[in-house]
Amino acid sequence: MSRVVKATAARRREQAEGAAERYDFPLWAAFAILFVTGLVMVGSSSTAIADRQFGEPFHYLWRQMMYAGAALLLSYGVLHIPLRWWARMGGPLLLLSLGLLVVVLIPGIGREVNGSTRWIPLGIANFQPSELMKLAMVVYLAGYLVRRGEEVRSAVSGFVKPMLVLVVTCLLLLMEPDFGAAAVLMATAMGMLFLGGVRIWQFSLLIALVVLALAALALMSPYRIERITAFLDPWADPFASGFQLTQALIAFGRGEWFGVGLGSSIQKLFYLPEAHTDFLFAVIAEELGLVFSLFIIALFAFIVARAFVIGRRAERAGMVFAAYLAYGYGLWIGIQSFVNIGVNMGILPTKGLTLPFMSYGGSSLIMSCVVIALLQRVAFETAGEER
Repeated sequence: MSRVVKATAARRREQAEGAAERYDFPLWAAFAILFVTGLVMVGSSSTAIADRQFGEPFHYLWRQMMYAGAALLLSYGVLHIPLRWWARMGGPLLLLSLGLLVVVLIPGIGREVNGSTRWIPLGIANFQPSELMKLAMVVYLAGYLVRRGEEVRSAVSGFVKPMLVLVVTCLLLLMEPDFGAAAVLMATAMGMLFLGGVRIWQFSLLIALVVLALAALALMSPYRIERITAFLDPWADPFASGFQLTQALIAFGRGEWFGVGLGSSIQKLFYLPEAHTDFLFAVIAEELGLVFSLFIIALFAFIVARAFVIGRRAERAGMVFAAYLAYGYGLWIGIQSFVNIGVNMGILPTKGLTLPFMSYGGSSLIMSCVVIALLQRVAFETAGEER
C-alpha cells in the first residue's frame, strides 16, 4: 500500500513540475519586480497627502495592498481558466463592458473626480469600467480576427465592423471624459487589426481619420488645447497650465543619476499633483534616479517583447486566438506605459493614465495583473500544444 501511495505522490510531483515548466518565468520575474516596486513607491509617494487627508500616512499603501491581494487572487483564478472559455465569452464580455460604460454616465451612479465621471462606487472601493473595457476589447477582437480573418484581409466590411464597435466605445469614453483611455484603446485595436492582415490602404485611411478626429476634439475642447500648449512649453505658465509638468520635470532633475533616496522626495510634498497615481514615475525618477528609471522602462519593454514572443509561439502552434490575445495585451501594456512615462517626461500631452502594475488604483492594478495571468495561460497552453 505504501508503495502505491509513494508512486502516486511521485507522479503528482512530476506533473506539477511539468506544469510549472510550461509557464514563462522571465515574464513572472519582470512582473514581480514592477509589482513590488509599485507597492513601495505608492507608499513612499502618498505619505504626505494621505496624512493631510486622513491623518494616516499609509492610508493609500494599505488600500493598494488590499487591491494587490485581490488582484493576485483573481489572477490565480484566471490562470486556470482555459482559453476556449475566453474565446466564447468575447461577445458577452464586450456587451457587459459597454453596459457599464453607459451606467457610469447615469447621474447619481457614476462618481465624479476632477471633472471626470469614470468610476462606479462599490462601497469600500470604486470600479473603473474603462479598465474592464480594455480587457474585453482585446478578447473580442482576438475572437473576431479568428472568425472573420479572411474577411478582414480581403473585404472592407471585415475591417469596418469592428471599427463601428470601437467608435461607439470611444464615444462613451469621451463622454466621461476619458480621452487617454480612448486613445489607448484605439491604438491597441488598430495594432491588432494591422497584425490581423488588414490592407495597408485601409489602415492608412483609418490613421488619417483618427488623427483628424483627435484634432477636432482638441479644437472643440478648450482644456485640451490648454494641455497641448502647456506640453509644448510648460515653462510659459509654470504656475497654472504648466504646473503639473514643470513639477514633474523638476523631480527628474533632482533625481540625477541615482536619486535623492527612497522616501526623500520633495516634489511629492504637495508640489506634484497626483504623485501616487498618474505621476508616480516622476517620483521614482526623483527618489531612485535615472539609472533605476531606465531599468523600469527596460522591464516594461521586456514584458512587451515576451508577450510578442508568447504570441508568436502560439501562432506557430496553430493557436490563432491565443496569439492575437498575446499580441493585443502586449500592445496595451506597451502603449499605456509609453504614454504614462512620456507624459511624466514631458514628451506627450498630459493624460489621466496610470502606469500598469505600479500606479495607485484598484481597477488598473487588478486588470493589469489579469493580463499577465492571461499571457501566462497562453504560454501554458502553447507549451502543452507543442509537447
